[in-house]
Amino acid sequence: MSRKILFHHNCLEQGGAERVVSNLANEFCRNGDDVIVATEWQGEDEFALEPGVRRIHVGLSAEQENKSRPAKIYYRLANLKKLLKEENPDVAIGFTRKPLYRLLMAAKGLKTPVIIAVRTDPKGHYDTLTDRIGIPLLMPRADGAVFQTSGQRDFFPTYIRERSTIILNPVSDKYLDAKEVEVKHKTIVHSGRLVDFKNQPMLIRTFLKVHEKHPDYSLLIYGPDSFDGTKEILEDIIKTNKAEDFVKLMGGSDDLENELPKGEIYAFSSDWEGLPNALIEAMSLGLPVVATDCPCGGPATLIEDGVNGLLVPVGDETKMAEAICRLIEDKEFASELGRKAKEITQIVNGPAITKQWREYIERIIEKNVQL
Repeated sequence: MSRKILFHHNCLEQGGAERVVSNLANEFCRNGDDVIVATEWQGEDEFALEPGVRRIHVGLSAEQENKSRPAKIYYRLANLKKLLKEENPDVAIGFTRKPLYRLLMAAKGLKTPVIIAVRTDPKGHYDTLTDRIGIPLLMPRADGAVFQTSGQRDFFPTYIRERSTIILNPVSDKYLDAKEVEVKHKTIVHSGRLVDFKNQPMLIRTFLKVHEKHPDYSLLIYGPDSFDGTKEILEDIIKTNKAEDFVKLMGGSDDLENELPKGEIYAFSSDWEGLPNALIEAMSLGLPVVATDCPCGGPATLIEDGVNGLLVPVGDETKMAEAICRLIEDKEFASELGRKAKEITQIVNGPAITKQWREYIERIIEKNVQL
């Protein structure tokens, strides 16, 4: 049975939640659903949507942009509420903190069931004064909630946990269809925005230890600049340690499915994450991975330590260096980790994840009809 499904998010610029929204919207559209992606603004570099997905602007108009701050808040809610009334979707899904709060407020008094999707570590992101007011005031209105890890789910009150489910992120088809690389380069690879919480400075310092033992290896870091100062910090570490020849910032790339598999090992250094798409992608490519066991449990949700990857404590350069060296020196073990890592594609492919979302959405809709 086809459904009208509305996703609400700020935009579709390059990012983890944006990638999931676009992937899900495209999958539902291909399955015959009427899909709407309601966003606040249009970004410069965004994920592509299927032609059948309707992208609708619910942000401020040029006239509304000139209003006071309280008026802007009102108009954002009014614009979204107007769309909900006009389209009357079977379900509306809000991704990330501000959009999910906005959707819960806009849907008040309407019959549209609302699902909220938390995409990051709640500690530090859902524990401000605003959240201490907003969670008990607004979240009881949510008909359902989708989390990526049990750590995310368990942060929230019982009434949210009881109506929630855990669903992993879908991986793009291009990572499933990537060709195997016959000849590996002696490189450690990493992908992700250059941003503070991904702690790429720690990764470079770690690799300096690895390079002392294995001077024929290089570190390649793929990812666009977030303009928070991280890139400059990385450049300074590289320059100070005269590491220009073996530590390289590769910039953003739309060809990671072909570039990453050239490396021998994938390294992940974040201090915290939701469920990291970059790690899912690396595992889907069959790369042996070394990852920090960061909150709220994303890497630990994906990796069974010693079976399909290696987990190390957050910020522990020595442990990470030892793990990387172990994989460099034990090719058979590294190969087995990579082979097991690739099995994750059985559960994170688009159809499998869409099926889980579909089943959960149908449960929420059915429950809402019975009320």
